[in-house]
Amino acid sequence: MANKFLVFIEQRNGVVKKSSLEAAKVAADFSAKLSGNVEAVTVGNDIEGLEKVGGYGVNKVTHLKNSELANYSPSAYTELVSKFAIENGFDILFFGATSMGKDLAPRISVKIDAGLAMDSVSLNSDGADIIATRPVYGGKALIDVKIKSRNKVFALRPNVFNPGTPSDNKAEVFVINVDTPNLSVKVTEIKKAEGKIDVAEADIIVSGGRGMKGPEHFHLVEELAEILGAASGASRAVVDAGWRPHGEQVGQTGKTVSPTLYVALGISGAIQHLAGMRSSKYIVAVNKDKDAPIFQIADYGIVGDLFEVVPVMIEEIKKIKS
Repeated sequence: MANKFLVFIEQRNGVVKKSSLEAAKVAADFSAKLSGNVEAVTVGNDIEGLEKVGGYGVNKVTHLKNSELANYSPSAYTELVSKFAIENGFDILFFGATSMGKDLAPRISVKIDAGLAMDSVSLNSDGADIIATRPVYGGKALIDVKIKSRNKVFALRPNVFNPGTPSDNKAEVFVINVDTPNLSVKVTEIKKAEGKIDVAEADIIVSGGRGMKGPEHFHLVEELAEILGAASGASRAVVDAGWRPHGEQVGQTGKTVSPTLYVALGISGAIQHLAGMRSSKYIVAVNKDKDAPIFQIADYGIVGDLFEVVPVMIEEIKKIKS
């Protein structure tokens, strides 16, 4: 029997998340390799741009619509998506390993009796099987995971899988108005800092650590991030000290990121932080301690006082961009 692939399309404030487009492309590619069928499902109220999923190889999207589910509800989303998957015979599901995906994917896997490969950074086919590669031991090692159960769930780390250039194809969107399930937890409002880029999906990130010496110096992080078109990040120590909001925390207890460029300012490189960013394509570190662990994984390192180095970096980048 042919596999049926299902992609969960995550939305925030009615806008499709980039990580879902990455998952859609991966699902479509494996569907073609394994002679299966692929569709997508989403939950929410008014959602823009669902048809663009077709540009990544998924031609049908089912929108489970309810005005009370514009924001994420763990219980409701789990009930609706798992029910949809079971009733329509989907046996291989893909999620983005975002904050929502990391919460929802395990819940769905339990409901549909599926094995789960979280935070996958690579997927390969072995005959009729999909082999997922994921980091372990704080990112120090990688393991290959083969799920033996009939049903399978894969959560893909954002920014790792390149979706490529989308085609002009448009997906057919089917809207199903659903009743409101029991809401054990309901998000009533999500506030997003205006103009801020989410570190989980940013292609460039500039992060600051305890070497910044205080919240009053984070304007250097923000200014460098602004001219690079980057997101501002922070280490756990900085967030715990109240210098920066938790949404900017990168690391094992924060957000796992995989940008093209990661700039670490005044971050020594504790293992918990490295676990959250070591898969970045290029890492640039500025630290006055030449023995800081961050230099062991950095592609480019500058040993020096960041308060002297960063202003020079900012001016030089401004000159190049002008």
